[in-house]
Amino acid sequence: MSEHDLYSPVPANVPRPRIDPQAGLRGTSLPGIIARIEEAVDVETRAIRTDVTFDLQASNERKSRYLYELNKAVRDIRPDVLQANRDGIIRLRGKLAENQAAIAAHLKAVTEVAGLIQDAIQQSEADGTYGSDAFTRMRPA
Repeated sequence: MSEHDLYSPVPANVPRPRIDPQAGLRGTSLPGIIARIEEAVDVETRAIRTDVTFDLQASNERKSRYLYELNKAVRDIRPDVLQANRDGIIRLRGKLAENQAAIAAHLKAVTEVAGLIQDAIQQSEADGTYGSDAFTRMRPA
């Protein structure tokens, strides 16, 4: 790689990260945190269903960071503030349930694929000489 490659401008067709103009205004307020969590969960849910290259680890780290922010924000929250954000909390709960279902389906698929691979490996290693049936006792009828 040449020095020119390091400093050349990024081509125009490379996707740029979305900049949220409201991010600075939301700060650490409860509605802002809920909005960030909703966005992260929506992105992850959509990606789990459509993008095999999606970085789950980075997404989990982002959700963990937002959960930390949420815990800090609600630590000493007044009941009236909680009530004022009730709709957002209910909406977030629904999105989290949808996300959980997508993750469960993804894990089930991964488990099934791993089982198929394991079976294929075992079958390729077995030549039939020492099958498990050769070592079981015959029970009298």
